Amino acid sequence: MITLHHLDNSRSQRILWLLEELGVPYRIKCYQRDPKTMLAPAELRAIHPLGKSPVLSDGELTLAESGAIIEYLAGRYGEGRLLPPAGTPERLRCSYWLHYAEGSAMPPLLLKLVLNRVRTAPAPFFARPIARSIADKVDRNFTDPQLKLHLDYLEGELGEREWFVGDALSAADIQLSFPLEAFAARGGLGGDSHPRLCAFLQRIHARPAYRRALEQGGPYRLGG
Repeated sequence: MITLHHLDNSRSQRILWLLEELGVPYRIKCYQRDPKTMLAPAELRAIHPLGKSPVLSDGELTLAESGAIIEYLAGRYGEGRLLPPAGTPERLRCSYWLHYAEGSAMPPLLLKLVLNRVRTAPAPFFARPIARSIADKVDRNFTDPQLKLHLDYLEGELGEREWFVGDALSAADIQLSFPLEAFAARGGLGGDSHPRLCAFLQRIHARPAYRRALEQGGPYRLGG
């Protein structure tokens, strides 16, 4: 039996979505973040040494990292869906997006989150303006231009297509869903400047499997 170790408001939500798309039996074990630190609880370290989510168990296998989990599940249970055939240009493109989502798109989003917390973190009154000034400068000179660069790139890559690989939903779209939802929450993704990306999010949010995953995983908010 597949077990997904699911952390609230995390990357594991897209694994839930994938499992619902595949229609395979699974169970979910839910974990809640520490309300002060927003970190995963220590219990997750008993499953995987890094103590992060998602972590998937399938028989004797324990697997972390969203891209690896998505590739494994789609390859083993997809029956030809979600992963293009090996050796094709479409498979290479799919593999690229599986790596890009975490390797390139997420770092500026995480930095944006950290800087927002720097602005609101408890600090002596004389230090608050300095912290805010540093955070504002990093955002202005680096983070915000990087976010725009990635959003423009992703908007262009969709072109006239509805999906990032081929003519149907693929593992790449599921992997990219988390950074795009984070962009919408933190990075200023707007319909006027990036209509294709906004339409992409609307399409995935309308899928029955996506809605079922939300019911399984609980509230899903990426603000901050």
